[in-house]
This record gives sequence, structure tokens and C-alpha cells, in this order.
Amino acid sequence: MERPHLTDERLYDRAACGLLLTDENGLICRCNQTFCGWVGLPENELVGKRRIQDMFTMGGKVFHQTHLLPLLQMQGSVAEVQIDIRHADKSVLPTLINIFRRKEGDRIVDELAVFIATDRRAYERELLHARRHAEASLLALEETQKALQENRDELGRANAELARADRQKDEFLATLAHELRNPLAPLRNVLEIFKLKPLDDPQLLRARAVFERQMQQMSHLVDDLMDISRITQGRVELRRERINIAELMRQAAEASQALIDAGAHRLYMTLPDHPLLVDADPTRLTQIMTNLLNNAAKYTPEGGSIWFDAAEENGQAAVRVRDSGIGIAAYHLANVFTMFSQLEPALARSQGGLGIGLALVKGLVTLHGGTIDVFSEGVGCGSEFVLRLPLAAEILNNPTGSAQNAASTPQSVSPTDKAKRILVVDDNRDAADLLGMALTMQGFSVTQYYDGSSALSAGPAFQPDVVILDIGLPGMDGYTVARHIRSQPWGEQTLLIAATGWGQQRDMEATTAAGFDAHMVKPLDFTELGEVINKGRTPH
Repeated sequence: MERPHLTDERLYDRAACGLLLTDENGLICRCNQTFCGWVGLPENELVGKRRIQDMFTMGGKVFHQTHLLPLLQMQGSVAEVQIDIRHADKSVLPTLINIFRRKEGDRIVDELAVFIATDRRAYERELLHARRHAEASLLALEETQKALQENRDELGRANAELARADRQKDEFLATLAHELRNPLAPLRNVLEIFKLKPLDDPQLLRARAVFERQMQQMSHLVDDLMDISRITQGRVELRRERINIAELMRQAAEASQALIDAGAHRLYMTLPDHPLLVDADPTRLTQIMTNLLNNAAKYTPEGGSIWFDAAEENGQAAVRVRDSGIGIAAYHLANVFTMFSQLEPALARSQGGLGIGLALVKGLVTLHGGTIDVFSEGVGCGSEFVLRLPLAAEILNNPTGSAQNAASTPQSVSPTDKAKRILVVDDNRDAADLLGMALTMQGFSVTQYYDGSSALSAGPAFQPDVVILDIGLPGMDGYTVARHIRSQPWGEQTLLIAATGWGQQRDMEATTAAGFDAHMVKPLDFTELGEVINKGRTPH
């Protein structure tokens, strides 16, 4: 028996499901005859004239706004979403909808597949239909008004819940960052003590350098956690300096070594044959490269290979991270840098995380004025990420010359004629004692207390020039202690420095209102502390 021949167009129109193409706002650009027949409308009354969400029932519209659309924007697709669609005769069609979002040229389009889900809801729909017809003549206006009000209330409650969840997220991240900063503070003080002690052992010197780099990166990452909303909005502040790409490559490889070793991978690192200087934030750039190396290690089967190299290309520094890992399907390449993107088969190998790593890389690279691209020949063929950053003018003018790091050498804090006596107040005894030890080693006269009342009692006799005061003290908090200090003759001209794990704008405003001269976020940066002490009080 000869099989019938159907063209692609006829197959599309007669498909067993409704097929639609819409723009990112839901406006229908194309639909097949199956869908037209289901909704009782011809194609010319749908294409270019209706949005798909306008055909949903009221409950479906609310669900689209509060759940479906945000989910689609985050992950680029949704599957088997149950939504009711209105027929032209006002009847309700229970449907299951799959949506895939993709980029077509310079615009974004959504591809929809719609399936009728009649059987499991047929009985319920018939009962509801009969009841509505029985009551329609007497209660139409009243029920319509009631339904509208209920939907307004539902929408208001949904929006309020979303806002509450967003606030809780921000508060949780801020609290988490604060709690992480508390143990970082004594570690930073220990590091400062190590730096003040002469060390002759090369291994100890190297260990101290590694400790310092990791402390700096951890501090910056905790800052990111506090301001995650700023990251997603591209408002991260960069701390730029002139740096050599090769040095940061070594640091990134060192930071990723444990994960690489855990997978028994082979890392082949090729440094550039001459210095490549860029104007960039060294911590952020190291973070970018570490993230790319970690990504390669996570998604490369055990015993695989990772290649890490850099070279000058067309006036740019090009850094490549290539692996022999699981690869990326062509249709997923466009979504790799999307927030919360966790693409198959990568999910099966995921070692945890928030799903923001590559999205954060993209945002940080863009802030640096660079580009990041991904290449893969498909699943099982490995992946390659190429980071490109503009070279600093110095290397462009003198490509074979030697490179000097333009960053100034940090200066340690030291006593001045106006700042010799320091009072440290912190309920974290390790943090207070180690900060006091570090400052004492630098020539200050230091005393430390672990609560506000004791510090206030000691003030008249000690007559401090500087008070470094924690905010979250037991009993009497740091704001209250600061106000008491300012009310005493000995404290009127004392330099008050708030040392706290809270670093949001409202926290800084609160310390200023309480009489503090400076707001420093734990763990304290001793270079910044020195600058604050040397600057002294700013008249209010």
C-alpha cells in the first residue's frame, strides 16, 4: 500500500497538537490549523492580533504573570504547564502547554506546543458548565463583579507574596554574609600579625602569600553575597589596577587545583610569551578564570584534560579554557550564560551551586569591557570558553617590554601624633584580641573590651584617640555605645570607627547618624584602616 505524501507545511498544519510561534510579549506570529480549530478562530484573527495570554482564563492570566513568565525568563523553557484557554464561544479548553524560548536574529521568539487535556477534567467541566448556565440569568452581573474583585485580591496577594519572598531573600543573604564575615575578621587579624613577623622559611612565606590571596578573594566573594542584587543588575564596583594576566592565571590554577585533582584531570597551562597587562580588578578577573576552570573540572569525566592558555590577539588578551568534557548541544549554547542555567546533561554531573556562575562571569567580563564566548561541537565533544580583554596602553606601545605592576604597595597602619591610643570593642574575643595584638605590634597603645558597658567605664582613664567599635554587641549595641561616647568630654573628638559585618547603604547611614566617623566592613583591611586613622576626624 502506497503511503500518502505530506509536505512539511501540511504536516505542520495537521499536527496532533497546536503549534504556535509568538514574540517575547506573547503576540501570535504563526499558528497551525489544529490550534485554530480548537479555539474556534481563523488564522487571520489570531496572527498579529492576539496575545496567547489574552486567551487564557482569568486564573490562567494570573498564573502566567506570577509564575509562568518569570520561570520562562529565568530558564528559557517550561514544560507541561496546565492552563485553561477560552474558546471563541466562551467555553473553556483545559490544555497542557510546553514553551521553548530562543533567539531568532535580533529578536526573541517563543515556540509553543499545546495539547488538549479533556478526559481528566470532562466530568468536572460539565458540572461547572451546567451550574453556570442555571445561574447566569439572575447572577451574571453580581458574579462578574465578584470574580473581578477576587482576581484583583488574588493578584494583590500574589504580588505581596512575591515582594515578601524577595525581601526575605535579601535579608537572608545579608545575614549569611554577616555571619561569614565574623569568622573572617580574626583570620584577617592573624594574617596581619604574620605579616609583621619576619619569616625566613620559603615554605612559610609561600603559605602566607596563599593565605593572603585566599582571604582577599573570600572577602570579596562575601561582599558579592551581600550585594547579589547588584550583581544581577550589573552594578558591581570594580577595583581596577594594572595587572599581568600570567600572574592571575597562576592564582586561578592554584585556586582550582583541588577540584582538578579530585577529578584526576590533567591541566595543561601555557602562559603568554610576553607580559599581557590589562586594567582590571585582579580579584574579579581571578574569579572569572577560576570559575571557568572549575566549570571545566566539574563537567569533564574523570581522567580528562583541561587546557588553560593566554596570548595576545589583535590588541587583546585572549584567555582560553578548553576541556575534553561532556560538551554542549548546539541549541543550548545561547543559554549557557543565562542566570540559573543548568543544562542537560550537565545536571547529572552538577556538584552543587546556585546556577549563577557563568552568568556572573558574563556580567563581570562585560563590566571590564571584554567579551566571553563559548564553543562546542556538541555533546561529548568538550567545550571551549574564550575570554577577551583590551590590553593596557603600556603593552600596546611596548609589546616586548617588561611589565611592572602599577598598583602601589599597601602601607601598614602606624601611630601618629594624633592617634596613639586605640580602644577596641568587640564581643568576638578572638577578633578583638588579635586586632589588639596586631595594632600593638605596630606601636599603638591598645586595650580591648568585649561589651559596651566595660568600654564606657574604661574610657575616662584610657582617653582613647581612636575607638574601633563593633555594632552587634550584647546588651548595649554599638549605636548606643557610640552615642554615649559622643556625650562624654573624653569622646567628643575621638575618632569612632564602626567595625561590622553589615555593609548595606542603610547600615552606613545608621552608623553616621549614631556619630561614627567611618564605617568599615569586616574583615578589616589594614591599609584602609591606616588611611582612616591617618585622615582623622571629619567635622560634622
